[in-house]
Amino acid sequence: MNVNPIMLEVFKNKLSSVSEEMGVSLNRTAFSPNIKERRDFSCAIFDNAGDMIAQAAHIPVHLGSMPLSVKEAIKDYDFEKGDMVVLNDPFKGGTHLPDITIVAPVFVDGIEKPVFFVANRAHHSDVGGMSSGSMPLSTSIFQEGIIIPPLKLVRKGKLDKQLMSFFLNNVRTPYEREGDFLAQIMANITGVKRMEELIEKYSLETVEFYSKSLMDYSENIIRKTIYDIPDGEYSFEDFMDDDGIETKDIKIGVKITIKNDEAILDFSETDSQVLGSVNAVYAITLSAVLYVFRSLVREDIPTNMGCLRPIELITKKGSLVDAKFPAAVVGGNVETSQRIVDVILGALSKAMKDRIPAASQGTMNNVAIGGIDERTNEPFTYYETLAGGMGASFDAHGESALHSHMTNTLNTPIEALEYSYPFMVKEYSIRKKSGGIGKFCGGDGLVREIELLSDAEITVLSERRRRSPYGLYGACGGKKGKNILIKDGKMVEMPPKFNAKVKKGDILRIETPGGGGYGK
Repeated sequence: MNVNPIMLEVFKNKLSSVSEEMGVSLNRTAFSPNIKERRDFSCAIFDNAGDMIAQAAHIPVHLGSMPLSVKEAIKDYDFEKGDMVVLNDPFKGGTHLPDITIVAPVFVDGIEKPVFFVANRAHHSDVGGMSSGSMPLSTSIFQEGIIIPPLKLVRKGKLDKQLMSFFLNNVRTPYEREGDFLAQIMANITGVKRMEELIEKYSLETVEFYSKSLMDYSENIIRKTIYDIPDGEYSFEDFMDDDGIETKDIKIGVKITIKNDEAILDFSETDSQVLGSVNAVYAITLSAVLYVFRSLVREDIPTNMGCLRPIELITKKGSLVDAKFPAAVVGGNVETSQRIVDVILGALSKAMKDRIPAASQGTMNNVAIGGIDERTNEPFTYYETLAGGMGASFDAHGESALHSHMTNTLNTPIEALEYSYPFMVKEYSIRKKSGGIGKFCGGDGLVREIELLSDAEITVLSERRRRSPYGLYGACGGKKGKNILIKDGKMVEMPPKFNAKVKKGDILRIETPGGGGYGK
């Protein structure tokens, strides 16, 4: 069969639309504001080997790592029609424990093995562990929540109620968790149905052929993009603020070697894994690499595993970017992933002056709050990442108060926060003049100030509180972020990562970093 360019475009859009429709289903049926308002989830389609062939425009840190989870599920089980496997283990392709993946097979009559897989990953706002919201200042993964190896949650179309009960007995908000699980299951049912319809319309041979052709096409475009980068070696390093346990610099260093149409990214000079929770597993580093190189492409190509074929990733096992079990990893997914992107872009800026922006805020500003809601006497858990300033580019100012790089979520509306949780939002605004000054200025961060209407526990995992997001070519860096607790009218500036018990009437104020500027 020869590739028809028109049919290639048709299948690019059809496969992507299946992923998008899965996302719509998940978004509209989820219970938690974190999923239905912030859209902290991702959906994708995979071939029978677990390689991603199409995705929706969801969360970059999810999508680059999800194929590893799908492969673990395939390795552990012989799937039957109607089965679904659930897992969240970061050391088996996951990111951190709150991100739970559900994988479902697609069958056709007459073939015993699955011909495709669909999967989605969603961030649950509590999966147990030592602190509300499951984003603790931990020193071991065992403190972060329930670890789910690949397990069959659905067998031949029937939910395993005993397994579901086991999960729900290990979380603080079981009703909400059950609703989000069922939404994920329905999203997969939608994906399976649409893939079956596609195969029925075009034939299995045709769908498989164009799935493979799309990966080849993406590989060719990525090779062309790398070929346009001047050959050479480009290095960069940056540092994490701390690990939440010890206050010390933690280096992430990369050396990028460009030769013809291939790239080697070597993170061997990165510091060893640390005691605190900012360790990143290999899947997260792979996601960051995929994100950066995909973002260099000018053409509208599908994001799939073909994008990684021209790229070699070298890490040191037991390092911050390739942590070993049982390292604490909950912050590695959200914070270290952002810094990995910063160092890759910093290195590439030396080769592509007019293509690489200055540093964006470099953090997800994670806020987790939990307790007993005085309005209902029921437990609640709130989780959110807060937007900030984007870095300026060679021809434009940075955008303000947007999620950037490895997160692609939305800002939770005030109305949703105050309806769902015992909060009063005192301020929600642009943090004026927080972007770095330059020929083009970095975007501004935001301010979120929340008054607690019930006693609660707060955990914040954030970065860029001690080091500014960098500017490029003579411009200033963005303004550093701030975490502030207001008790009895007294403002106390808190460290980048902290856990605190707060009383009704206390106020949490987060000022997120601005982006770096570009040019003198």
